[in-house]
Amino acid sequence: MALNMSKEVLSAFGLMNEKLTESNTLSTQRNSAFMAGLAEKVSEQPEKYTPLKEKADQISALSNEFNDYLDKIKAELLEGRDDPTDYEAMDKGDELDAKFFEGGVITASAQEFLDNVTKYRDGVSSAIRSVKEVEPTVADDVDKTFKTDDVKDGDGVTKNWLKYNFEGFPLVASLTKLTQMQADVKTTESKVLSALLAGQQASELSFSNYEAIVVPDKTAFFSGESFKGRIVLGRFDATLKPTKVMVNGKEQTEVTNGQIMLDFPAGNVGEREVAGELQFKEGDSIVTIPIKSSYAVIPKPNSAVISADKMNVVYRGVNNPMTISIPGVPSVNASAPGLKKLGGAGKYMMNVTTVRAREVSIKVSGKLPNGATVSDSKKFRIKDIPRPVGTVRGEDGSIKMARNAVEISSIGAILPDFDFDIKLKVTGFKFKVEGQPTVSVNGGRLNAKAKSALRKAKRGSSVQIIDIKAQLTTNAGYKLKKISPVIVELTN
Repeated sequence: MALNMSKEVLSAFGLMNEKLTESNTLSTQRNSAFMAGLAEKVSEQPEKYTPLKEKADQISALSNEFNDYLDKIKAELLEGRDDPTDYEAMDKGDELDAKFFEGGVITASAQEFLDNVTKYRDGVSSAIRSVKEVEPTVADDVDKTFKTDDVKDGDGVTKNWLKYNFEGFPLVASLTKLTQMQADVKTTESKVLSALLAGQQASELSFSNYEAIVVPDKTAFFSGESFKGRIVLGRFDATLKPTKVMVNGKEQTEVTNGQIMLDFPAGNVGEREVAGELQFKEGDSIVTIPIKSSYAVIPKPNSAVISADKMNVVYRGVNNPMTISIPGVPSVNASAPGLKKLGGAGKYMMNVTTVRAREVSIKVSGKLPNGATVSDSKKFRIKDIPRPVGTVRGEDGSIKMARNAVEISSIGAILPDFDFDIKLKVTGFKFKVEGQPTVSVNGGRLNAKAKSALRKAKRGSSVQIIDIKAQLTTNAGYKLKKISPVIVELTN
């Protein structure tokens, strides 16, 4: 039986899944950097590092293959969902139960999943144990982390590992577990790569192989601020102290833990250079390492940038997408009636259906890197959805049509030239034939009385579809303006 969870718990699982996904992305970047560093070692000392690089490639390939497989499983579970971040709607585990436990029996897909876990665990564990530079405990951790033996629950009952971890759980919980497995894969790969590189540091390398890196405290500075940052060596060593440091024509003397600390006026708005050199004494000679970098000085922002993605007004009855940001400020707070923040950076959705006023103000604030607060507000006009137009077989206005075509056609309503792609559902209308009583119809097609009246109409006469009633498919409670009628001239 599926576990019952509150909406808050479901959302918490979803947020945890997002955090793990972000962490996995950073881990991937870090592991890629490790691989690039090991490749550099191979180019410098191929005989020493090639065997380690081959082993790292093997572990990386196993990790990537298993990670891609888990991505595929998650994509299949989310297939058909309009909003993969609607965690409160993921309160059931039907998708995964059907995939893994159909009829209470482990399916072929479930066995494939277990086989992939086993392949990754045994492959990585075996590869680790064959490398003397890596502690055996790392392989032990892999065996323990990806163990699929039967487990005992809190009542001491032995259960199948797959059923214990996945059967009957809400979809969002299972997705989070799969993402956690990916995090374990990334962590394992990182441990192994770190051990491979840490065990082969070449302290005898010459200073000429070092590269000076300028690391600003931030990527851009406001006019009037002081530039703050540090210079570090590509092969960082806290014990290193250069003989002499020159930056922009001035000697720098503050060195902390191998880092040259910088503090000077940022300058005027525009692109600025940091240039100079580091000098190290190596034997009887002086090795010079050039310093070359740049940074941008930008004007201090004093207003927010707020724009409606599709129009310069907001409409009642629909969700209005908004983009809200402040130049130079990484994170802002925005508030207004009906305004809701979405997952993307600066992305919001605004629904003003219940706002009675003709205007709405959006207030925005944010903190600059120096701690100062910037705030602003903008007004948007609120408008109702335009008057819809009635249609017969998708045609509107005054049209010509055969009698039998009218009889089987659907009556609809559209919003021509409206920026939002929203659908209208006709709930009823009145049908008027010349010389016949007006017929009221429920739904979007002619009923028996309307068809009877239509058959009595003369050739070339006109029939009218009037008083059309419709509603938004996404907001049935919103009251639309009166819908324009359709006049059909019969051709037979």
